[in-house]
Amino acid sequence: MPVEEFMAGWISGALGLVLGHPFDTVKVRLQTQTTYRGITDCMVKIYRHESLLGFFKGMSFPIASIAVVNSVLFGVYSNTLLALTATSHQERRAQPPSYTHVFVAGCTGGVLQAYCLAPFDLIKVRLQNQTESRVQPGSPQPRYRGPVHCAATIFQEEGPRGLFRGAWTLMLRDTPTLGIYFVTYEGLCRQYTPEGQNPSSATVLVAGGFAGIASWVTATPLDVIKSRMQMDGLGPKAYHGLLDCMVSSFRQEGLGVFFRGLTINSARAFPVNAVTFLSYEYFLYSWG
Repeated sequence: MPVEEFMAGWISGALGLVLGHPFDTVKVRLQTQTTYRGITDCMVKIYRHESLLGFFKGMSFPIASIAVVNSVLFGVYSNTLLALTATSHQERRAQPPSYTHVFVAGCTGGVLQAYCLAPFDLIKVRLQNQTESRVQPGSPQPRYRGPVHCAATIFQEEGPRGLFRGAWTLMLRDTPTLGIYFVTYEGLCRQYTPEGQNPSSATVLVAGGFAGIASWVTATPLDVIKSRMQMDGLGPKAYHGLLDCMVSSFRQEGLGVFFRGLTINSARAFPVNAVTFLSYEYFLYSWG
């Protein structure tokens, strides 16, 4: 059973990534660059200058890695609940765990996911921020030719620690956020499912979607700081740490900077997490 939970997380993570990556690219640009007036302006400029492929920059690397990371999240979450409650995934509908246990299991998954995700997320953000067109003749060459070249360049120029730039902020973002994520999902499933029964597909879709929105409302302020610190390795160092990045961003751009990308995060979160949870539950019960 533990292996099946990791595999279900792997597949559901890959499906969610393919659906959500274009939105993620727009979100990252809005958080780290000041050349866009809003979501629509950002999308139009990406399409005009970089074609449709611009929305998928940096996807090839995470599509191989995020599935692994997602399998860690769901696998650790489910197995932590198993350790806390001694009930399997199928038994939890008849004997639901407490919300405290769900929150602790989600936070545990968040810590380990963040540790695994940090280098992959850094490379994704660096590639997404490359605005050079790869389809127009005569366009300047991008700094990174691809994910492997990006990883090698960061390692050479910034050292091994450079690959973990922003990792501490990522961990602070994901630990409580994923606790809230799973509590929201479990709470909505229980609210709209008769006692002792499994939730319907519609319930799983809605609960997963709203869990995604709840988690991103919580995560967005630290997500902005995380993205900025990840880009700080390029050129002169602008920030001396997490707190300095927060203070500098607030002084220069006001309180609204911490919610930059929240709208598109929420728009992306519903379908991505609805599909993620539906596929996760489907594969678990198919293999159960």
